[in-house]
Amino acid sequence: MGTLYIVATPIGNLEDITHRAVRILGEADLILCEDTRQTKKLLDHYNIRTKTQSYHQHSKLSKLDFIVEELRRGKNIALVSDAGTPGISDPGNKLVEYVVEKLPDTKIVPIPGGSAVIAALSISGFPTDRFKFLGFLPHKKGRETLFKEIAVAKETVAFYESTHRILKTLEQLKNFLDKNRQIVVCRELTKMFESIYRGDIEKVLAELLKDSIKGEFTVVVRGK
Repeated sequence: MGTLYIVATPIGNLEDITHRAVRILGEADLILCEDTRQTKKLLDHYNIRTKTQSYHQHSKLSKLDFIVEELRRGKNIALVSDAGTPGISDPGNKLVEYVVEKLPDTKIVPIPGGSAVIAALSISGFPTDRFKFLGFLPHKKGRETLFKEIAVAKETVAFYESTHRILKTLEQLKNFLDKNRQIVVCRELTKMFESIYRGDIEKVLAELLKDSIKGEFTVVVRGK
């Protein structure tokens, strides 16, 4: 029976990977990737020649069965996402669930590392002994319900947002938050144009409107 490794990869800066992760990726029989082209950049940087195959949210059941069969044959497989920790706001958890169901004796090993939400929480200055993570907010249905949840939450709340919706989301969220409620917005964490915006939501919105809003965003809201 092979081993399934859940390997965290850098969220931006290619130096943010552990020695263990590099070793596992080099020793694995197969690396499963969201996008093989994206993962190739990382593998080339570390001169890793392991074979890759795509595995993503649109993969068919036959792909899951193929992976299970490879594990059954003794192959060691590493799962990576495009960036960060597999299973956090990506379909990695579905693969793990399927392997546990079909091959319950399979060893599943986490290789920890980068995670945008944890990175953002670590520099927020807000209490993090408890926090709520909402992933990417829905585009339409359920958004107002989540904004109301964030407004009354006593614990710190974090979520992801895209470059196309960050301003609209903050404008909408502003209608639900107390005026002095503090937030931190992180843009392009660990990358060349990393930016951190802090303050009440009006202040952060004003700063964002003066700056570039390209990239991926992580928003952290202090508990009420």
